[in-house]
Amino acid sequence: MSAFKNDRGSWTAKFYYTDWTGKRRQKKKEGFATKKEAQAFELDFLNNCSRSVDISFRNLVEAYVKDCKARLKPTTLETKAAIINNRILPYFGEKRVCDISVHDVRQWQTELISSEDGFSETYLKTIHNQLSAIFNYACKYYKLSENPARLCGAMGKKKRETMTFWTLDEFKTFLPAVSNKPASAVIFPLLFYSGMREGELLALTLGDFDFVNQTVSITKTFAQLGGEDIIQPPKTPKSRRSIVMPPEVMQLVKDYAATIYDYQPEQRLFQFTKSYLHYEIKRGCKASGVKQIRAHDIRHSHASLLIELGFSPLLISERLGHENIETTLSVYSHLYPNKQSEVAEKLSNLIKS
Repeated sequence: MSAFKNDRGSWTAKFYYTDWTGKRRQKKKEGFATKKEAQAFELDFLNNCSRSVDISFRNLVEAYVKDCKARLKPTTLETKAAIINNRILPYFGEKRVCDISVHDVRQWQTELISSEDGFSETYLKTIHNQLSAIFNYACKYYKLSENPARLCGAMGKKKRETMTFWTLDEFKTFLPAVSNKPASAVIFPLLFYSGMREGELLALTLGDFDFVNQTVSITKTFAQLGGEDIIQPPKTPKSRRSIVMPPEVMQLVKDYAATIYDYQPEQRLFQFTKSYLHYEIKRGCKASGVKQIRAHDIRHSHASLLIELGFSPLLISERLGHENIETTLSVYSHLYPNKQSEVAEKLSNLIKS
């Protein structure tokens, strides 16, 4: 262990290691309050280089996040980091990876399930999946023998028990309550009759609309990262799509764009954030008496309307920009009417004929 006290009274760790290319390098880090802390840093660093699980969970997470940074969109990474920092590191951060047991994970689950914050079942599932992903990384790259999160079993549920959405009548009741704002009078029909995600809507420019063929092209999405507005690729490759729209909605867009002074072709058509959508939904629901839903639930409302109108899951999947039809069926299968009796009746008629 190469730890020594410097002139300022703090401790310094200084040692040599072999990097991933096989080259011998020197590592130096200052500012430790005690010799023990400096030695612990050296041990963690060397074990991390040798891919040993005898490191702190916090150090494993640093390596995991660094690996993710090159592979994920900034907004996805931000969401992942928030879950790790707020729900996982406070419990496991200082533990050695090799010492974390199935019992430890079970206790962590119990704390979250019984938390006064009342986390939703889907959020609990997301948190557990993130912990399991970190341990999977350790199994693959640090030779951890088994994933304690997988052995423990998941918590929470993949889908909400019930899906909240507006019927067509509810939407028609809601819309007049927000139509005193020109932007809202266009935004909400666009969301309801297209099924696009709110980030996709907020990224739209006038150039994305084809008023001859009555289509809107989804090629990007809007988000905020560290307080800054960013435009990035859509959620998945299948999210890039062209949606055919009712002419009445396209006319609303055209009329709205004509009212914007000095509009630039590549400028966002709706200069708002997702908080604006949340506020307007809350305002409109209060004024109209319609039940309050999330902005994302308007997307569910569109899917529900198409199902009610009898359109196929494949068409709905393409319109929503789902990666595959299985996603559509998984999310909306409970909305499809049970056709078993109809099948049996038609088969019976064939037998009798």
